[in-house]
Amino acid sequence: MDDVLLEARNLSKRYGGLHAVADVTLSVRRGEIHAVIGPNGAGKSTLVNLLSGDAKLSGGAIALSGRDVTGLGPDARALAGIARSYQKTMIFPGSTVFENVRLAAQARAPKPLRMFGAAIADADVNAKAEAAVAEVGLTSRIDTVARDMSHGEQRQLEIAMVLATDPTVILLDEPLAGMGHAEAQRVVSIVLRLKAGRAVVLVEHDMDAVFALADRLTVMADGRVIGSGNPDEVRNHPAVRAAYLGHDHGVAA
Repeated sequence: MDDVLLEARNLSKRYGGLHAVADVTLSVRRGEIHAVIGPNGAGKSTLVNLLSGDAKLSGGAIALSGRDVTGLGPDARALAGIARSYQKTMIFPGSTVFENVRLAAQARAPKPLRMFGAAIADADVNAKAEAAVAEVGLTSRIDTVARDMSHGEQRQLEIAMVLATDPTVILLDEPLAGMGHAEAQRVVSIVLRLKAGRAVVLVEHDMDAVFALADRLTVMADGRVIGSGNPDEVRNHPAVRAAYLGHDHGVAA
């Protein structure tokens, strides 16, 4: 657990006079799920965009396994080992589960991106895609067209696409949004397994899921960190309780 895979130091993002993220520092170790929570508008999704390279930093630095990736764009960071999901599911609805995941695997392959026909013949890519599909429990749906799947299954598919890129760090932005209880529980079990050999950053509003999953938490409000620590420390942090959690998630004295 001493192996820091992702380190963000003093990150900031300004949009004109708005400081969306202000001086945020966090580190995530191998085998750890680090949740980022806070009220709407706290800067959580902006932070994920900064980590993935989808938004440019106004200040600060980001390192992946000790390598400075601050100057890399999103494609280069993905190739370096940072993969992410989005609040809105990003899949190819007219393609099958296998086709979606195979394309994701091909994007990280050492060979240049090729058309469907050539990719089909690449046994390594196909094997990686099949393994990712199995890891999220979609093997029985591997030939199903994505648009014919439930919302929860589409989220599972998106996680499989993330896994197919063989990431070191996984960024998940509200993976449980819009799900019923049964679907959410299924995805929670998948997310829990993702941390094996990897580091996971999780942004999520479902506090029951967050406290079931997270090894450590960072709590944001108005773009700044107001508390951090393990789940018990965060539950009992006065500023966190006042800003976000309320008394329902406090630990009884």
